[in-house]
Amino acid sequence: MHEARAGWVMLWLAAAAGTVHGLFSLYWALGGHWLLDTVGAWAVELADDSPVAAGVALAGIAAVKFAGAAVPLLVEAGRIRGRRGWRIAEWVGAAFLILYGGANTVIAWLVLLGGLVPAGGYDRAAMIGHAALWDPLFLLWGLALGAGLALSRGRLPD
Repeated sequence: MHEARAGWVMLWLAAAAGTVHGLFSLYWALGGHWLLDTVGAWAVELADDSPVAAGVALAGIAAVKFAGAAVPLLVEAGRIRGRRGWRIAEWVGAAFLILYGGANTVIAWLVLLGGLVPAGGYDRAAMIGHAALWDPLFLLWGLALGAGLALSRGRLPD
């Protein structure tokens, strides 16, 4: 596969992962509860006790995730100017997603497998969600974004 095309594929994969994250945040912002317990009991309690505050916060989080998913594609397509600056921000985002998603995935699996034992116990549903869904999805997003950026680095900045 040609390097430029592979870069686009990776950027689209990153956008898909970010959009999935954003869609769940938006769903929860609108009052949905499916899989909310996989984020943590605190999230369920917040949504139940302060639905407006939770909704506003989650809508903001969804907007950031949607922007993080779309901006790399828009920059690469030339729809947003300042490619060099945006790409620096995208590299920082990719590094954050890889480190955050990777570390939290490993830690969650270590807890679930008994390699780490939290002193105060742990929320099993949340730990499963972080080990098998949310944090691996952050990791995938970051890895795909990093690969897409690396594969599309040859274009001249605007």
